[in-house]
Amino acid sequence: MISIQKKIETVMTGNNDHEYFFLGFFLSMASKIYGGAVKLRQKLYQKGVVKTRRLPCMVISVGNLSVGGTGKTPMTIYLANLIQDLGYKAVIISRGYKGLAEKAGGIVSDGKVLLMGPETAGDEPYMMAAKLKNVSVIVGKNRWAAGMLAVRTFQPDVLVLDDAFQHLKLGRDLDLVLLDCRRPFGNGHMFPRGIMREPVSALSRADALILTRSDAVPDAKKAIHGLKSASSTADKPVFRAFHVPYIHKVIKGESSIFEQKSHSISTCRLEFLNGRKAFVFSGLADNDDFHRTVQGLDCVVSGCMEFPDHHSYSRVDIENIFQSARQANADFLVTTEKDYVRISSRNTYPVDLVVLGIEITFGDDDDAFYTFIQSKLNCNGERIPPQACTKFTP
Repeated sequence: MISIQKKIETVMTGNNDHEYFFLGFFLSMASKIYGGAVKLRQKLYQKGVVKTRRLPCMVISVGNLSVGGTGKTPMTIYLANLIQDLGYKAVIISRGYKGLAEKAGGIVSDGKVLLMGPETAGDEPYMMAAKLKNVSVIVGKNRWAAGMLAVRTFQPDVLVLDDAFQHLKLGRDLDLVLLDCRRPFGNGHMFPRGIMREPVSALSRADALILTRSDAVPDAKKAIHGLKSASSTADKPVFRAFHVPYIHKVIKGESSIFEQKSHSISTCRLEFLNGRKAFVFSGLADNDDFHRTVQGLDCVVSGCMEFPDHHSYSRVDIENIFQSARQANADFLVTTEKDYVRISSRNTYPVDLVVLGIEITFGDDDDAFYTFIQSKLNCNGERIPPQACTKFTP
């Protein structure tokens, strides 16, 4: 029997209005209410009825238009490193979704030392803090308060907001919006009938669009043309980006086929997976996409278990994964870097655990994106403090 959650996901991502008709009808009615509330909220901010607050430094938002994974976390990491390379001091602000510090806020990392674990910080902020050097990470549902904490503590030139396109409470100087090149607007419906958080017209607030997974479509340039035609964003720069998988870590299991002797390896090549039997598990917004990524590595997926996004793994969950992997005669377990931070306290695995990470690359658009960000930070060519670039007075 298909669970109600699976049926909802099918309706949200599909185009068949006749499949699960009554459920689709109910979700359509809910999406009309949701869409009306979103439009009202936007209008209140546009009219100044609800005020937007400013921070005394440059603010760049990395966000998307849809529910689900478009690559915001690896993009935020990429952008923070790029800002550093350009000679500016960056601090990342994240909500810290489902972390214990989400409500109160706090410093995850000072750029050198991790000050919170994943349970407190939330999985994605912790992952960013663990990967980035000399870039502080702060969490808090109140992004303005988190930003002021960053300003007082670290005196940054630039604040990078993770997943903040819809966070209209806080003003920003640059809005980067990520869209999945394969289906930038999902099935065209608003949440919960579809995956759209806002209508396509909201892209008018964006300063640049980034088409992620651009290698997954035959003609990305044609997709860009179609995107601009559909969303009236002809004046917006559009950059093509790609998700590149890599082996972040291999944890040796009780039954190990991994040749290197180190307990934790992060330097082995993807070819290690070729022809091997993998049992895949993940808790993501789009588990199917991760499964396709693993299949693309020329290994044999012998089984899989999927969980909701930001899932907190229980001991029962872990034991079920291990048992299923044994029954599938898997050579190794495969999970994501984001999932690993939620289970990393466990020390013993029945077989090798391969942790896959994702990096963002811009390929042929790399120089263009670099120049675009550089021009925004340099305020039209003059290297002056970025806080002087803000569009509005704090």
